[in-house]
This record gives sequence, C-alpha cells and structure tokens, in this order.
Amino acid sequence: MYELDAIDLRILDLLQQQGRLTMTELGESVGLSTSPCSQRVKRLEQTGVITGYHARIAPQALGKALLVFVEITLTEKSELIFKKVRDALAHIPEVQECHLIAGRFDYLVKARLGGMDEYRRLLGTMLAQMPVPAQSNSYVVMEEVKESTALRLGPRKK
Repeated sequence: MYELDAIDLRILDLLQQQGRLTMTELGESVGLSTSPCSQRVKRLEQTGVITGYHARIAPQALGKALLVFVEITLTEKSELIFKKVRDALAHIPEVQECHLIAGRFDYLVKARLGGMDEYRRLLGTMLAQMPVPAQSNSYVVMEEVKESTALRLGPRKK
C-alpha cells in the first residue's frame, strides 16, 4: 500500500469535498505550488487511492425520489450461486449498491426509483434473476438523514 503523508491526506480531504478544484487552488490550500501538487494527485490516481471523480446528481430532479433497501436471503448458498447473483444484480441499472452480508440475510441492495410501480417491477426482476429461490424484505426510506461518500481521513475534530 502507498504510504500517505499529511499533505496527501489534506489533498484527499479537499478533493472529497470539491472534486473540481484546479491544481493551483488545491496546491494553494495545501501549501504547494501547482506542479508538485499535480504530481501528488497523479500518484494518488496511479496507485488507486483516487478511483475517479463524479458529479453528485439530485435524484429528485430526475424523478427518482424513492430510495429502497432490499434484503435478499437465498435458500441455497455456494460460490457458484453467489457469482450468479452478483452477475445478475450488477446489470440492473436501478441498483446503486449491492453488498454480500455476514448476518441473517445474504445481500443488501440499495436502489433508487421513480415510484412504487418501478419498485414493484424491480423486485420482480431481482427475484426472477436469482439462481435459487429467495426471500426478500424491503425498507422504503422516508427521510434521508445523511448520505455521503466521504471518508474521514484524520483524527476526529473536536
């Protein structure tokens, strides 16, 4: 793993907050000139620490206000079955996240949809694509209290 110093962590923290900073602005914020700052960012990208830059889009602006979490429990489990489930769920556009879970169910799926009709179709699609029978429990989000992709990169601030 690449060893990160305090300047690298500050660069990462700033880019998490505002990914469109210019190298000049970023460098000024961390006390570097443009060229060394650019070299550090390039190294962070090349080593896989920075994996991309993304625009955050308001789902409501696109008519995708319904957020649903679905627990999926498979009746049988094996590496082959897990692979088939991963392949099936990874190709459903409404699925934003899918995680294999250690616990009382097998998969936790996060989906963003336009309404209950879309959700009903999505659930049917997901369950139909399972390689073995599956049970599901769904949770419709009433209020999004916090949603963030930012990682805490240093000691907690008081």
